[in-house]
Amino acid sequence: MRETMKNLIKNTITSIGIALTVFCVTGMVFDITYDGNFSLDNYQFSKMVIGCIIVGLGFGLPAMIYHKDNLPMPFKIIIHMGTGCIIYTIVAYTVGWIGGTSSILHGIIAAIFQIALAFIIWGGFMLHYRNDVRKMNEKIKEL
Repeated sequence: MRETMKNLIKNTITSIGIALTVFCVTGMVFDITYDGNFSLDNYQFSKMVIGCIIVGLGFGLPAMIYHKDNLPMPFKIIIHMGTGCIIYTIVAYTVGWIGGTSSILHGIIAAIFQIALAFIIWGGFMLHYRNDVRKMNEKIKEL
């Protein structure tokens, strides 16, 4: 139980940190793109930060599924990424990252970019953990 809580806290902090970092970098890109005239009103920035935290939780909490040994990996990926992408899509429409005054094509491109970024981040973690397992197996063989 203690290990589960430790993993839950680690996943939560990591996922919120990644989500907020992506949010900040994206905000800087928009600020530069609009020559410093990127403005938000009606607490839109605060709504986006809260949405970003929710997206981080949407990807971080389902990552606990990877600690279940009795499920096949493709099923774990579908649960984790499916949950995260659905939560991202709902939040994105709610806070205005997708939709609103933008064209449908703009919304589709933004959604594809964000989902692709989610899979790139997932792939990075997968490679990292796969490398850790390889190193552990080499250490075991040396014993």
